[in-house]
Parts: sequence; C-alpha cells; structure tokens
Amino acid sequence: LPGQVCLAEYQSAGRGRRGRQWISPFGSQIYLSMYWYLEQGLSAAMGLSLVSALAVSDAVKAHSNIQVQLKWPNDIYLGGVKLAGILIDLEGQALEPSHCVIGIGLNLHMPEEAGKLIEQKWTDLQSHSKVKIDRNALSAQLISCLRQRLHQHQHEGLVPMLDEWHANDAFLNKRVKLITGQRVTYGICRGVNNQGALLLEVDGQVKPVYGGEVSLRMDE
Repeated sequence: LPGQVCLAEYQSAGRGRRGRQWISPFGSQIYLSMYWYLEQGLSAAMGLSLVSALAVSDAVKAHSNIQVQLKWPNDIYLGGVKLAGILIDLEGQALEPSHCVIGIGLNLHMPEEAGKLIEQKWTDLQSHSKVKIDRNALSAQLISCLRQRLHQHQHEGLVPMLDEWHANDAFLNKRVKLITGQRVTYGICRGVNNQGALLLEVDGQVKPVYGGEVSLRMDE
C-alpha cells in the first residue's frame, strides 16, 4: 500500500545517486524506504525529491528543533555540510499508473571509523543536539511528515511548497558550479521552478536544469 515503510538497521550495499556508496554502519543512523503510488504516471514524479527533502526538514525541526538547509535536487545540509540524502527509484510509464520507492539516509550518530570512509564533508544530527536523539521517535516523525508531504503533493502539486523550499535553499542566490558528466557550468542558483527544476543563471540568462546525472556544488 502507498506509504508502507521499510526501516533497516544496516545496509550491506547502501547507495546514493550517481552509483556512489552510502556508508551504512549498524544501528546508528536512519535508513528508510517508503513505497508510493503515482496514479498519474511518472509525469507526477516531478519534484518528489524536493517534497521528500521538505519532509526531512519538517521531521528534524519537529523532533529536535534544528533547522536544516536543502540542496537541489536531493540533499539535506546542516552547518554547510551533508546530513542526509534522498534516492528515488521509479517504475512505470509516463502516463500510466506507476510506482516509486523513496529512500532516505540520515546521519544520526556516525561512528568515527565509518566516518573516515566517506569521501565528502558530512555531519550527523547528534553533533548538533544537546540532548540524546531518540532514533525510533525521529523515525516515526519522519514517516509521518513524509506521508503528509506526499499527500499534499498528490492533491496540490509542488507549487504550494516552493516558498518553504526557497526559504531553506542552501544555495539560493549563490554562485555555484553545475557538473554534468565531464562538463562544468558556472552560474548563480536562482531557486527552482514549478516543476522542481533548478533555475541557473548563466551570463544573465536563467535556464531550467532538470534532474539526471548532475552535481550542484558551491563555487568557492
């Protein structure tokens, strides 16, 4: 049924976008997968990663009173580095009822040895909290928030959530570089459009960039 969830204590082959490994030590993080049904087909999947990121933001704020930042298309940042990631697997046709699994990995308390295996800057939620975080309670909050956001998206679309996204966009109006394969494009992040595409300003012109094998990074 839509909204059904699988939680894992450990992942032997955790993966992120672009085929990267997701370091998944035992019993210390949140590894969550939720099934969702797209009645209108794959065309209704536009913006799902953004909607899911907002759900993570909702859950962390409600449970721990910590405000995170969002990075297009599927990352959650805290203190300028990665806290969580989202991976969406889709199956079906553009205009026929389709299926998706939304995977969320959230760093809660990263063991030191596991942290050394991660190839990018990262953080965990416990490092930003003065009280011990209850993993089960946070997981329950995340499931609730994700279901709420997905129902909202199903009935209202992405547009009513865009103001919230932009309020927490880590890169809004900042210089960024967009990496697509071997190609690097420099520009200014101008948020996202009604379809969930990145709006990138290059040489005074703003163009939409849709999902795929792209990586958005700060231009330092």
